[in-house]
Amino acid sequence: MFTRLAQQHRDFVQDLVMNLQALAIVLENRGYLASCYTCGGQLNSASFMVSLGDDHLIRFLVSDYGITWTEMRDDRELMKLEGAEAISQLQELADLVKCPLPAPSKPATVKTKVLSSLQLV
Repeated sequence: MFTRLAQQHRDFVQDLVMNLQALAIVLENRGYLASCYTCGGQLNSASFMVSLGDDHLIRFLVSDYGITWTEMRDDRELMKLEGAEAISQLQELADLVKCPLPAPSKPATVKTKVLSSLQLV
């Protein structure tokens, strides 16, 4: 039973890492500074970051040890979430990508949309 659960967890982390890589590509194609770095080729951990302008940064870390969402502005941590809450917040960001977003030259509009969605949590 535990062997099966361990494998399911590894599969979940790999799936999450692949989705983070895809999200970074979509955001880059829309003109945002975004990156997703992985360690090794097994996709068992990743560091995803996106800049929403005006020193507003979102960092999402995933590994076998946990999942963390951190939002920062002016190098100050505004919010830190872990586990399911972090994934829910990532979904909010992904949902914004599905809608036509203005170019990053208008960071106030994007920032307002992201912050308003963050306050829903």
